[in-house]
Amino acid sequence: MASLNLVQVLNGLTLAALLFIVASGFTLIFGLLRIVNLAHGALYLFGGYIGYSVTLGTGNFVLGLVASMLFVALLGVVIDQGLLRFVRGFVLREVLLTLGVAFVLNDIALLIWGGDTFSVQVPAALRGGLRFAGIFYPTYRLFVLALGITVFVALWLLLNRTRLGALIRAGVDDPEMVDAMGINIRRVFLITAMLGASLAGLGGTIGGAFLTLYPTADSEILVFSLAIVIIGGSGSLAGAAVGALLVGMLNTVGQVMFPELAYFVIFGPMAAILAFRPLGLFGRA
Repeated sequence: MASLNLVQVLNGLTLAALLFIVASGFTLIFGLLRIVNLAHGALYLFGGYIGYSVTLGTGNFVLGLVASMLFVALLGVVIDQGLLRFVRGFVLREVLLTLGVAFVLNDIALLIWGGDTFSVQVPAALRGGLRFAGIFYPTYRLFVLALGITVFVALWLLLNRTRLGALIRAGVDDPEMVDAMGINIRRVFLITAMLGASLAGLGGTIGGAFLTLYPTADSEILVFSLAIVIIGGSGSLAGAAVGALLVGMLNTVGQVMFPELAYFVIFGPMAAILAFRPLGLFGRA
């Protein structure tokens, strides 16, 4: 029984790590650009397909990761500079526009890759499992957990220990003052959009190896990302980490113990949190 519980805890942690990678990009864009990017799930799925194709064609998983991040980052630039800049500041128009972009990307993906289910090929070094504490657990899932922690540390250092991070945080609080100081705030916004999109692409390839890729995967990951940002608070990296941990664990427990109430197990506590913390656990007015 203890071994089974440990496996479920590890399943929850590895799912939380993947969700954090995706949701951290979402909360960066939402926190700085103030855009509820409903195309983020489609960027996740598109990145997964790109990673799958490159990995399949080259046999190199790392190359697939890099290709998915770069391609989706460029796609994020096209969306931001080619579309969103014309409706900047109009929240409803931004939401509808990103929703439309999500539909377009889904149709393009369906046209290119069809409606089959795909799984990204895992490198030989990450196949199999490790035996510890009386259990045998997949090596790849432990890799996802380690990668999620690495991404959190890297983003924390970027935001709190670099000049770019200082500009991003200043841009969140007072973009007009940053612009008045002679700093190109639009460039900071563009870099943030690229970083957020690239994290979606990274999550797509990573998630495509154990959650698989299929036409509706984008909407599912988007719902989880929205829940994470709402629970943790928009623009908060720590909030995204805590929100991902809660959603990952609750989803794992819900599917095992209450399969017919799996979504209620996630969104019930979310509603309770918002009743007392309308801005989320780490949100600021």
